[in-house]
Amino acid sequence: MTAISNDQDVRSIVVERELPHPPEKIWRALTQPHLIQEWLMDNDFQPIVGHRFTFVAPPAAHWNGVTDCEVLEVEPNRTLSYSWNSSGEEASHGLKTVVTWTLSSTGAGTLLRMEQSGFRADQQQNYQGAQFGWQRFLTKLAAVVAKVDGGDTNIGDGSNQ
Repeated sequence: MTAISNDQDVRSIVVERELPHPPEKIWRALTQPHLIQEWLMDNDFQPIVGHRFTFVAPPAAHWNGVTDCEVLEVEPNRTLSYSWNSSGEEASHGLKTVVTWTLSSTGAGTLLRMEQSGFRADQQQNYQGAQFGWQRFLTKLAAVVAKVDGGDTNIGDGSNQ
């Protein structure tokens, strides 16, 4: 993981992992709601530019458990980008970031790059939480991708058990 600075007021988190799978398998885990739920959070995601959706988790200190999002870019098997914003009472002064996933084929599989950009200087707690959280989420994502076989789009929804 590498944390980079865009300027003095805004920071980004970048996490890269090489996974021994083709981009198509990873793309499914990034874009199918039942798979996203396995490695990230409950959601109503659709890979359609302009689609507004939420991630929902149990509430925690200083967080109501809901993240408001909007799909900003979809280039199948290559790039996925969405806003990642605080919701409810926290929306006006809270987190307003963008998460961008980039998939690049390599000889051994796919280089997966996640960047969450837009952390303000006064959001140190959010920044540190995201640094920790994304490491954990990407480990879980890799496990979900490993279970997805070439044609099985139902893995993780209980239908194949």
